[in-house]
Amino acid sequence: QVQLEESGGGSVQAGGSLRLSCAASGTILAINRMGWYREAPGKQRELVALITIGGSTNYADSVEGRFTISSNNAKNTVYLQMNSLKPEDTAVYYCRTDVKTSTSSSAVRIYWGQGTQVTVSS
Repeated sequence: QVQLEESGGGSVQAGGSLRLSCAASGTILAINRMGWYREAPGKQRELVALITIGGSTNYADSVEGRFTISSNNAKNTVYLQMNSLKPEDTAVYYCRTDVKTSTSSSAVRIYWGQGTQVTVSS
């Protein structure tokens, strides 16, 4: 089993910054990628940013240029630096980790964190 521990959420005024962290622990063969999704009230969970083990990144258009995802592979940790926050960024942010299930295939198992609340006031 793999556990994800998220931290860094909170409340901030528009224009402010927050930094989220997510550390994976447990039985980890190898991690393919890690990332962040968010879920606002009444909306579906959506991608915020992903980073592969090789460092390739992918961002939602709505956060491009304001958010930066990074990782420490040795610590199985992913970070999300959020700058120029807007009220529409208010949501519960979930960490996602894709863990390989076998050394002989590309199959992965996806794990989710419990979520951390980010609230941006105008």
